[in-house]
Amino acid sequence: MSERKILCLSTSNYDSVPTRKQNVMNRLTDADILYVDPPVTWIAPLRDPAARGRLSAYRKGGRPGKGGVTVYASRPVLPFYNKQRRINRHNQKKMALYLADILKEHGFGTDFYVWCYSPASADLIAPLACALGIEEEALWTRTIYDCVDRHSAYPGLIDPAVVDGMERDLAKNAGVVFATADGLARRLSAWNSNTHLIPNGVDYELFSRVADMTSKPDRPLTLGFVGMLQECIDYDAIRAAARAFPEGRIVLIGGVLPGVDLNWLNDYPNVMHLGLVSQAQLPNLMADFHACLNVFAQNELSKHVSPLKFYEYLATGKPVVSTPYPLQVQAYRSCIYIGDTTEEFVAKCAEAAAEPQNDPRKAERMLIAGSASWDERLKEMRAVLGWGGAAIHSDSLRSIAIHGGKNETDR
Repeated sequence: MSERKILCLSTSNYDSVPTRKQNVMNRLTDADILYVDPPVTWIAPLRDPAARGRLSAYRKGGRPGKGGVTVYASRPVLPFYNKQRRINRHNQKKMALYLADILKEHGFGTDFYVWCYSPASADLIAPLACALGIEEEALWTRTIYDCVDRHSAYPGLIDPAVVDGMERDLAKNAGVVFATADGLARRLSAWNSNTHLIPNGVDYELFSRVADMTSKPDRPLTLGFVGMLQECIDYDAIRAAARAFPEGRIVLIGGVLPGVDLNWLNDYPNVMHLGLVSQAQLPNLMADFHACLNVFAQNELSKHVSPLKFYEYLATGKPVVSTPYPLQVQAYRSCIYIGDTTEEFVAKCAEAAAEPQNDPRKAERMLIAGSASWDERLKEMRAVLGWGGAAIHSDSLRSIAIHGGKNETDR
């Protein structure tokens, strides 16, 4: 039997492209983990017919993931829970009964951790504690909120004030709060003194292989983007680069999220969209990039994110050309290329593509990525949680405030 037990309430499906959630949970090899995929709403098939199968997936029980991970589908929920708090409370009461049955089935008892990623979980802890006969305060103490985004800045059917209110309640009551970006951490630390800045990481072993791969010598200028194509991407910067280098090519690798219109691709024959590609295939494709593009639009959502792609780019050793967002890229000006305007971005693309193979910035990029591996990030998390494991250097633990649990003034 494993040393500890974790209920992970994720915002990413376990079988999708690996994000922070899967990378962290798969590496907690000394824990039994119940990984719960995010819920779909009962009306989701109206917008996405593929979601129909997920409505009944929760009845099929768990399936094995890696190591000690067992994966469950969520119970479907009523829509508009990000607009009406009462709807979220209703959803979470139903979810609590469903999760309580799973926890009992796996013998989790009362001594387990709730590791959550969505502000909606603020209304889950109380009914879950009740369903299991646990003191609510005791379960809150073992609740970990891992904040990866400014959730209230997402587009769609949400009321930012409602989402911010749920996040405030989740953060101030949780035993530990992690945040991936400085702006997120500073905001959350106002509600919980036990808030820690731990950015995203990278599968360094996988992406560093690119540095040893041979590129095709006769390939045209190739600028590559890897990641989900979503509304916070700066498509103007991509189109500007395509116009500036008509003999070159822009390669976009990643799925397309709802609300994104890619019809403009018809007017740009040198922009290639390869769609979603498995992570194992990425090094072979990225080997031909002259430079990697980190193109976030300047808005509230992209301001405080910690993009996985950024660390993956660094690990390849390839030059990285970035817009000024997210703000965290400013710390890496010594080894990447940042264009503060669209015109500057295009100029930086040309400069990066001409970077010599022996440029010392390549080694600097890879060194930074090595220190940001998922194994290193997990060491930091374990140190905060007091879970033991390999020791870390004291200067690598980025804490916003002194350890000590919840902010007493916010109880």
